[in-house]
Amino acid sequence: MALILVGVSHATAPIEVREKLALRPWEALHSLARLREDRLIREGVVLSTCNRTEIYAVEENDGAVSRISTLLSTRLGNDAAEFVYIKRDRDAAAHLFGVAAGLDSMILGEAQIQGQVKNAWEECRAESGPILNRLFQSALLAASRTREDTGIGRGAASVSSAAVQLAKKIFGGLTGRRARILGAGDVAELALECLLAEGVRVAIVANRTHERARSLADRYGATAMHYDECWDSLREVDVLISSTAAPVPVVTVGRVRGAVEARGDRPLCILDIALPRDVEAAVGDLDNVFLYDLDDLRAAAAANLEQREENVPAAREIIAAEAQKYWDWVAALAAVPVVKEFREEMDKLRRAELAIALRRLGPLSPEQAEAIEHLSKSLMNKFLHEPSVRLRAAAANGRGLGVVDAARYLFALEGKGIDDVAKGEPSDIA
Repeated sequence: MALILVGVSHATAPIEVREKLALRPWEALHSLARLREDRLIREGVVLSTCNRTEIYAVEENDGAVSRISTLLSTRLGNDAAEFVYIKRDRDAAAHLFGVAAGLDSMILGEAQIQGQVKNAWEECRAESGPILNRLFQSALLAASRTREDTGIGRGAASVSSAAVQLAKKIFGGLTGRRARILGAGDVAELALECLLAEGVRVAIVANRTHERARSLADRYGATAMHYDECWDSLREVDVLISSTAAPVPVVTVGRVRGAVEARGDRPLCILDIALPRDVEAAVGDLDNVFLYDLDDLRAAAAANLEQREENVPAAREIIAAEAQKYWDWVAALAAVPVVKEFREEMDKLRRAELAIALRRLGPLSPEQAEAIEHLSKSLMNKFLHEPSVRLRAAAANGRGLGVVDAARYLFALEGKGIDDVAKGEPSDIA
């Protein structure tokens, strides 16, 4: 058994690859269910955001990584190997801790990733189990501690804020400008907050579900529009921020060309912060349209990173300590049942050999029999002490759980251990 991670992120793949590998919740659950049915994994959670698609799993056999990589390649329509990273055991756990804290985000310290990690875990609970449940719970708690104890999230630290800062640079300021947000989710709400803080005169929220758009607009004093009514009025807008969950582009050349032509020479800034992308690439070819996607936000975000980067060492210390606590738990989960069974088996041998020895010695006084019994137990405990200590330590020292499986094989132990706990069966370790 091993903890594995197979994934792609903004650090390894461009946006045109990431959007093809993005998994919606029902797709994630379906993929995990198939992997479990094929006895490749015992538990699984998919984390799919605008900047990453990662599959965390408790491996059942050695074919799991290969099958997951094939799954990603199938969605990509090409070999995904050049974009994929694979991590195991301690490295996989430490990676998630860093992700949840925003240390692996395109925008260092972004706060939204913590909520995205939580949502991913909750959406996959039907395919998760004790190992991954503890992993995600620990990672989320560590992320909260990191934000409380360091300045890693200080200042603007989100995709939405980076998008607004980019628009501000293009226009030299946003005071009095008109902006529209397409979408009414959490990312859209953050963008609306940032726009209003910059003095945007009117922010119009459009969404297919008008009630959600109106609720968001009412809270911030914006104006809600029906989705199908928003295209012609683009001629009045300076900035369009698009953040929907649509599987295909919704901002097409056909929908915006007329409004753009009616604008004359006035520029239109379109910020596509969705994945998959909301805006057809050809929209950027229209006159006076400036189109930017998630990958274009890197440079805009870099200017605000210096203060947060100073807190990275302290944040990594917290993450390392919390990740170690989790791995110590895993080690105990794996090692303690094996050590217990190991000692029980050795004690059976001790009692059997003691009985043979006592028969050979003939009649003994109770004191003599007790002394021999004590000697046999003392020798056994001394013989087993060092292997027991080393078995626990080896499980936690970064060599993974293979050493525990090796001990079970060497001593022919077939009792309960982490494998049974991973299946959800009872164990001596809670």
